[in-house]
Amino acid sequence: MDKTQKFNMIFAIIAVFGILFFHEVWTEQQKVEAVPYSEMEVLLQQGKVKELTIREQYIVGELKEADENGKTYIIANRVDPKLAEQLSQYKVPFTQVHESKFLATLLSWIVPALIFFGIWFLLIRKLMERQGGMGGGFMNIGKSKAKIYVEQQTGVSFEDVAGVEESKAELQEIVEFLKAPDDYGKLGARMPKGILLVGPPGTGKTLLSRAVAGEAAVPFFSISGSEFVEMFVGVGAARVRDLFEQARKSAPAIIFIDELDALGRARSAAGLGGNDEREQTLNQLLVELDGFDPSTGLVLLAATNRPEVLDPALLRAGRFDRQVLVDRPDKKGRIEILNVHMKKVQVGEDVDASQVADFTTGFSGADLANLVNEAALLATRRKAEKVSMEDFTQAIERIVAGLEKKNRLLNPREREIVAYHEVGHALAALALPGSDPVYKISIIPRGIGALGYTLQRPTEDRFLMTKEELENKIAVLLGGRAAEKLFFNHLSTGASDDIARATDIARNMVTRYGMDPDIGFVVYEENQQSFLNQQHGHGVSGCQISDSTAHQIDASVRKIIDDTFVRTYEILEANKEILDRCAKVLLDKETLLEEELAELSKGLQS
Repeated sequence: MDKTQKFNMIFAIIAVFGILFFHEVWTEQQKVEAVPYSEMEVLLQQGKVKELTIREQYIVGELKEADENGKTYIIANRVDPKLAEQLSQYKVPFTQVHESKFLATLLSWIVPALIFFGIWFLLIRKLMERQGGMGGGFMNIGKSKAKIYVEQQTGVSFEDVAGVEESKAELQEIVEFLKAPDDYGKLGARMPKGILLVGPPGTGKTLLSRAVAGEAAVPFFSISGSEFVEMFVGVGAARVRDLFEQARKSAPAIIFIDELDALGRARSAAGLGGNDEREQTLNQLLVELDGFDPSTGLVLLAATNRPEVLDPALLRAGRFDRQVLVDRPDKKGRIEILNVHMKKVQVGEDVDASQVADFTTGFSGADLANLVNEAALLATRRKAEKVSMEDFTQAIERIVAGLEKKNRLLNPREREIVAYHEVGHALAALALPGSDPVYKISIIPRGIGALGYTLQRPTEDRFLMTKEELENKIAVLLGGRAAEKLFFNHLSTGASDDIARATDIARNMVTRYGMDPDIGFVVYEENQQSFLNQQHGHGVSGCQISDSTAHQIDASVRKIIDDTFVRTYEILEANKEILDRCAKVLLDKETLLEEELAELSKGLQS
């Protein structure tokens, strides 16, 4: 049962009881306490009656003064057919009324029913508008479900959006145009018809669009791409027309389509083709984009995290003229985002947003908001007055490595293997130049399969890496397997995830980065995620290579892994005593921090 049906049922019950109540009140108002006719005659003789009204069955008399009960009206049964002759002697004015009891009874039922029906009609209309469908039922199936927001409803401004300054600057121009459209036409320029926000999930695309509506103080039509398509053919196209028609009436206004890839996926010649419902909806959107004039103050915003699947006709100039990348924030952006969210919680003096940003490389805005919330929950759980830096550290570990499994008990042999494995990672990172500093080592199980973890803290954001740095990254990943072989001379399943990640890096070095001299500077695998200005038909289409080249790629990947493993093994073998000492302390404490590890690893050879 949806909200509308539930509302109708509740209102119907209330209406029935209300009508019964009003009918009872109506009926009660018609009842007056009767007195004997002889008593009315006495009152007439005493001159206390001001006026009489003669009805078919009874007489109503209005007294000159209220009686001892405060009543000014009395009623008596009519008994004498020659009443007029008798009443004339008292010199009291009187009238006779002929009435219909059927009409009075009918009004007592119809009037309350009409009142409740009018109230129901107004409330159900408001409910439909709030749900986004300008009316309900089959006849309104083609109506747009867009929700209209205005400034006081969005409650978001550019001050609430941090870490995406370039994107904000692009959209600030849209706000200025909506506020003063005449200023942009002086030099013959026109505003873009459509702005496409592109970026990974959680980077703030929807938040940016709401901030534009809040800053411009214009009607904001918001709808998801999936809401256009229904089971009935032609419904999506009708909703597109209805949405743009509503926006034109409210111009200047903003139309925001979230998850555009659900509506604008590339068309194909296979299948139903132009008769397909989704393609009809897309065709109607393309027509509307060609038809509306941006000088009227109508701006179209859309967001997607899968631009590679959009139809090329949707991205051409004249439709979505401007494409704005909303990427994951850099360190400066992460600090700004953390400061925005930290204002909402009580943080301690030891909390350093810059240090938290160091640990959160690659986090999106939504991830950072979740991090601050997790830290606040941890502080609340331990009944602290403020959120400390330790709470943030534990929240990062929980997000990155998983929930701590205190009840998962390892036997002494497994704990020993895990300890040497994790110290192997840490010493390899300390010995190799350019590796991220090790912040913490732990052998406490976390998540689904992590029996221990080594947490590194990047010193800066990196946007490109050299071949040597990638090889060092592989060496750190293989440090755990090398330590196990060095001390126990056997192999365990604990290094499976490390080997998978190392193999992935090595394969990318060969097939995508062109870092193997024997293979050459050739790309054999396409990038898994295409972004702006990369339309279909460009770049590498799949892995179309010969068998001999595939064998050569496999051999090159294996050689990178094997050579790096030998180098890592030699480093740990040269520092075997330090590794043994650190592992024994880790077995005792279960956790080693950066300062303790630096003290234990003095004299480490590179």
